[in-house]
Amino acid sequence: AQSPAPPSPPPTGPGTGLSLLRVSWIQGEGEDPCVEAVGEPGGPQNSDSRSQLDQSDEDFKPRIVPYYRDPNKPYKKVLRTRYIQTELGSRERLLVAVLTSRATLSTLAVAVNRTVAHHFPRLLYFTGQRGARAPAGMQVVSHGDERPAWLMSETLRHLHTHFGADYDWFFIMQDDTYVQAPRLAALAGHLSINQDLYLGRAEEFIGAGEQARYCHGGFGYLLSRSLLLRLRPHLDGCRGDILSARPDEWLGRCLIDSLGIGCVSQHQGQQYRSFELAKNRDPEKEGSSAFLSAFAVHPVSEGTLMYRLHKRFSALELERAYSEIEQLQAQIRNLTVLTPEGEAGLSWPVGLPAPFTPRSRFEVLGWDYFTEQHTFSCADGAPKCPLQGASRADVGDAVETALEQLNRRYQPRLRFQKQQLLNGYRRFDPARGMEYTLDLLLECVTQRGHRRALARRVSLLRPLSRVEILPMPYVTEATRVQLVLPLLVAEAAAALAFLETFAASVLEPREHALLTLLLVYGPREGGRGAPDPFLGVKASAAELERRYPGTRLAWLAVRAEAPSQVRLMDVVSKKHPVDTLFFLTTVWTRPGPEVLNRCRMNAISGWQAFFPVHFQEFNPALSPQRSPAGPPGAGPDPPSPPGADPSRGAPVGGRFDRQSSAEGCFYNADYLAARARLAGELAGQEEEEALEGLEVMDVFLRFSGLHLFRAVEPGLVQKFSLRDCNPRLSEELYHRCRLSNLEGLGGRAQLAMALFEQEQANST
Repeated sequence: AQSPAPPSPPPTGPGTGLSLLRVSWIQGEGEDPCVEAVGEPGGPQNSDSRSQLDQSDEDFKPRIVPYYRDPNKPYKKVLRTRYIQTELGSRERLLVAVLTSRATLSTLAVAVNRTVAHHFPRLLYFTGQRGARAPAGMQVVSHGDERPAWLMSETLRHLHTHFGADYDWFFIMQDDTYVQAPRLAALAGHLSINQDLYLGRAEEFIGAGEQARYCHGGFGYLLSRSLLLRLRPHLDGCRGDILSARPDEWLGRCLIDSLGIGCVSQHQGQQYRSFELAKNRDPEKEGSSAFLSAFAVHPVSEGTLMYRLHKRFSALELERAYSEIEQLQAQIRNLTVLTPEGEAGLSWPVGLPAPFTPRSRFEVLGWDYFTEQHTFSCADGAPKCPLQGASRADVGDAVETALEQLNRRYQPRLRFQKQQLLNGYRRFDPARGMEYTLDLLLECVTQRGHRRALARRVSLLRPLSRVEILPMPYVTEATRVQLVLPLLVAEAAAALAFLETFAASVLEPREHALLTLLLVYGPREGGRGAPDPFLGVKASAAELERRYPGTRLAWLAVRAEAPSQVRLMDVVSKKHPVDTLFFLTTVWTRPGPEVLNRCRMNAISGWQAFFPVHFQEFNPALSPQRSPAGPPGAGPDPPSPPGADPSRGAPVGGRFDRQSSAEGCFYNADYLAARARLAGELAGQEEEEALEGLEVMDVFLRFSGLHLFRAVEPGLVQKFSLRDCNPRLSEELYHRCRLSNLEGLGGRAQLAMALFEQEQANST
């Protein structure tokens, strides 16, 4: 079959020229002459309407504010916010306020917290009880007066003062109300935020007109941020003029009298649905459409009923989710036939990403073999270790799920019972989740009672769920960093280059950081009458103090034959306050402003310690610099340092040195706590031996309850140099040091080329 001829190009003529001419006019400054020339009659009127349209859309158009800095004023570093949404002024969607009391704070309010707290970004409880003790995990605000109208007024005042600039919607409810949290969050997400809205179950006032309605407090109601801002000046007047025994009626009258806004049950096509639960009614037997589609259920008399409602609605949401999944899978199957790949392009399970396809043998995802008692992929490198803890529970859950799915598919004709797990394989696919392949020995039972043993292989997938942000304590970039640099005698010459780089990257931009030099003398070095090997380092530090007034570069002298990193840190720790943020560094490290900021953000007092992985350059003799294009046939270049400067020529390749843990960021209080625990668990000679085989990272890993954050740091780029591995330290530390030196020589291709050239030279 012949392909159709390509369409002929459009003829060039006046039309094309006019189009180009119009583009040039539009791109110019000022008004568009084409619009004025071809506009409809009534041009000025149309211009006014267009200007009004532009003004209405002004809030949605980005505006560029040019940056200008007065050269006559001193430069001041701008403190950037932690989150970009804070800098852009973005707000959270929904805040929930729960009105509770002295009698129900520890019962109904706790039930509300356990059922809906994990669905909302912020959940607050307001009570009139003075000095109320908050249950665990709940944020309670005590106003000190239990009068209903007064409590409602103070609640609105508190929301406006503390959260008026952070949230778009405020949902106010009572603690005897069950709320279907996912539906409420979806409702708030579909409503426009720039309107004054009072949304809930509308009720009529006694003796008032049909237009005067208030939202029933038992079923909850939504208040928009703009309405709360307008209501705030009228709260004091409403509290003195309006008398009402119910807080929801008081709020409704205040909104009508001051702003003329009443409650509505429907807005922008969204209906607020609620259900009034009859007394002694079983939620499991409720099947009406009003109940199944309700956002809020009221009244809830006890906490047990709250949990039963939550169980019922959770089951309904789960069934709805499974139904939607089946419908989507059916649609995918129908559409796959029309794709170029056809049914062969249908992935399993339907709707999930296909398995990862490796592009080389280095990207192949390996399978871990396990049985019911042991796993053959151990963290310490052992060939076999017991299957326990979370891994054992994971395997048991996978086997139970496989058996459940088999019975669901073949019952009532066949019923399966597990006898033994013969073989198990699992691997983690970053695009899909955890994949399982199980060889099961099953006992098959027919409807007539016949039994038979069968061995079957099944495949399962635990897909990746929705990614969530873990709550972390807030830290600031204004914390002062105390750099600690241990120096051996052999490293004195390299320290001069470190100090110059420190001055250019830290002292010159006036970073909030200090430096302490820890000078380690040997047994026979720097004694009486002997020259000081650190004389040049001390002179260079004094020169930097003169060059940058107000800078203090402290140094400490220590004499040790086999200096352990933990022993050296003990000396420095005693000289600084407990709230000091340490950055333990090396003479080859070049910390800059970005690295210091990441140190401040990733080291959290009482929570986390940060040990970055630096980028180590290869030996330039084995990995020479190449031009950007490279010689013909040279193949791909070795990996380049992440922070390399293109103006300095092509960089030398390298790799992230996972064997080294010399750099670390942590607080002094956390180090002292881990060190005290080490001394408590190990005493006497056992402690002395342990200190010789531990680094600071090992102390945090074994003797601390903190999170240990280990990640690559592209800002730490180290030049190639062979480290001096001290054989007096433990065998493990010596082995890691030697392995770091060997892996830092070059990549596989460079080492192979060096061996090939050496063999060629020997053969000739």
